[in-house]
Formats: sequence, structure tokens, C-alpha cells
Amino acid sequence: MQIESLRLRNFKTYKNVEIVNIPRFCVIVGANGSGKSTLFDVFGFLKDCLTNNVSVALRKRGGFHEVVSRNADDESIFIEIQYRMPITGKDRLVTYSLEIVPDGQKASIKSETLRYKRGQYGSPFHFLDFSYGSGKAVTNEEDFAKTDEDLNREEQNLDAKDILAIKGLGQFQRFKAAAALRHLIENWHVSDFHISMARGIKEPTGDVDHLSTTGDNLQQVAKTLHEEYPEIFKRVLRKMRERVPGISDIAAEDTPDGRLLLKFSDGAFKDPFIDKFVSDGTIKMFAYLVLLNDPKPHPFLCIEEPENQLYPKLLPELAEEFREYADKGGQVFVSTHSPDFLNAVEVSEVFWLEKHKGFTSVKRASDDPQIVAYMGEGDKMGFLWKEGFFGQADPL
Repeated sequence: MQIESLRLRNFKTYKNVEIVNIPRFCVIVGANGSGKSTLFDVFGFLKDCLTNNVSVALRKRGGFHEVVSRNADDESIFIEIQYRMPITGKDRLVTYSLEIVPDGQKASIKSETLRYKRGQYGSPFHFLDFSYGSGKAVTNEEDFAKTDEDLNREEQNLDAKDILAIKGLGQFQRFKAAAALRHLIENWHVSDFHISMARGIKEPTGDVDHLSTTGDNLQQVAKTLHEEYPEIFKRVLRKMRERVPGISDIAAEDTPDGRLLLKFSDGAFKDPFIDKFVSDGTIKMFAYLVLLNDPKPHPFLCIEEPENQLYPKLLPELAEEFREYADKGGQVFVSTHSPDFLNAVEVSEVFWLEKHKGFTSVKRASDDPQIVAYMGEGDKMGFLWKEGFFGQADPL
């Protein structure tokens, strides 16, 4: 699946914004406070809505009136994503939209729809259409021999007005589009990596297959890679040796009390170092390589400012790692303040954010003829950014 467009209305600083033709590798640039973290939080918000409900997701962010755009307390929050997914052997553009309104101390879903075109002509057909906890969903959407009017529609009532229909109906395979979207959102990885949480002795419990958003299970996942996917672990270790001077081996070892600890070996010394004494950049690079070499990769990654704690020379290689992940079928959103990272990025992959009168707008680098011309002559994106070609996103 690939997200191709995103439309936001009244989500924090995004008063009314649409981003179209989103590439698989998407790099976001902007000044502090311009809305980079808010943009990524749209995806975190949707995942929280699915995991819990809309009211809980809003409370986690301070409540409806903290999430809705300023001076829009009486209006709704609207999020719409368009993504491509294979249906009966053909990639189709699916649109999911969600509209949320305040409802006392909670919130209600005023509208939730899922639609796509079944044929070459006509308007997209609504396969899921819910409002305030009730609605209809099509159960035989892949029966293309039937007309839209002949499709089977089931009326459904949810347990509450703040529960996503794709959460309830997505459990059942007869609602294929809802199930596919639920699976997509459940497997989003919106990183909130903390080096302090990635260090230390850990219990051998919890998720051992995928790196958590905070990185607090790095030891467990490294052990799983080493034991169950040795070739992948060898690839990760080879890249660490290439990028971190002195690293010869990495191991997730059992402690005497049955817990796990990461140890890093330096070829110049006999005994390995525990992760407590390893640099922040070493831990972070290892975590990124573990994430990007997941045997069962996430369909969608959001990474904020990966350059922090990393040596600038490593950033172009890291950008290539992200692009390779995207080329294999994933999708990666990255925000950055690093010219070195940007120098490894193509003009079609870059968007920048500007803030006017408190609200964010989104600009595409490939829409700027001057940037395109300079890139065509061999300039690099990071150099152009430093020279002030990105409007209000100028780093100087």
C-alpha cells in the first residue's frame, strides 16, 4: 500500500491543507514550530483512534479543543487519506475519510467513509458509510459481476459513537477494504525513539519481533534476529562495522537472572562493552538498522530528525537505507534539519512547511522551477536549502 494524498482540516496548525502525489520516500523540512511533528502526529492520532477510540486519542493530546485549530472550536476535525491497494489483482485508489465533532466530555464520529471505484467510470463507491455509531458496509465488494445497486449491504451498530467502524468491522474478512485499512494502520510505525529507553537490562518478554516505537525492546528484537534470522543479523552487523569505527560484534546476552543485555565488541579490546558505555550514535544507528531490516517490515514508517546523535558523514548512507526500504514496497516519512541528509535526497521527495498567521502550509520542492533547474544542473538539495531557496524553511 502507498499513501498518495492527505487532506486535513482543523487539525492543530493545519487549518485546511492537502498534500498530493506523496512519494514512497517523503522528506519534510521546516523551521521549529512549523508543523513537522504535528503532521506526523496525524498518523499517530489515527493509530490511537484505532487502538482505543477517538475520545481517548483526543484526551492523550489534551482534548478536542487542544487538537482542533485555533478559533475553530465549533467546527469539526477532518482527516482524509488516499492510498493504493491491490483489489482483485488491480491497484485501486481507496479514500478513507474521518470527521470528528465534540460531544460533551467526549467526541463523536460525525462521518466515516471508505470508498473506491469498482469500474473504470463513475464516482467512487462507498463500501463503508457510518455516522454517530451506525451505518452500512458492503460484504461482497469484490464481486465485480454485480452492479453497485446489487451489492450486499449490512446495517451495523457500534458500541459507541467514538469507535471507528474500521476497528469493529475490520476484524471480519467479509469487509475486505475495512480489514485491509485496519491492518495497515495497526502496523504503522510512528517512531518516538528514546536512546535512554533502548539501553539497559530488559526482561525477555513483550514484542520480540518488531522494534517498538520507543526502542525499549531493542535487546529482545536483536536476539530474535540473531537466533531466527541469522543472515539478516549478519547484514546489520556488516553495516555497523562499516559505519562505526571499531565495532566488531554485537550480542544480546542473557544475564544470570534471565534478563537481556546488549554488548558491543571493539576489535581493539578483549572484553565487550555493555550498552551503558556505548555512544548514543552507536545505539541509534543499530536501532535504525534493526528497524529497516525487519523480516516482516512495517508498511509505513515515520521518523523525526534521524540525524540527531549521528555523525554527519553517515547521513547520506542512512537516507539511502530509507529509500531502499521504500523501494521494496514500504513508505517512509522523514523530517530533518540536516543539509547532509538532504544532499542525498531527490527533488521529487522533498516538501517544506511554512507558517502564516499561525497556520501551516505545505510546499513541494518539485513545484519550484528554480530548485528543479538547479538540481538538474547537479546541485544538491541540502546546499539549496542552506542558500535560502525554501522560503520560510530557510535554516539560517
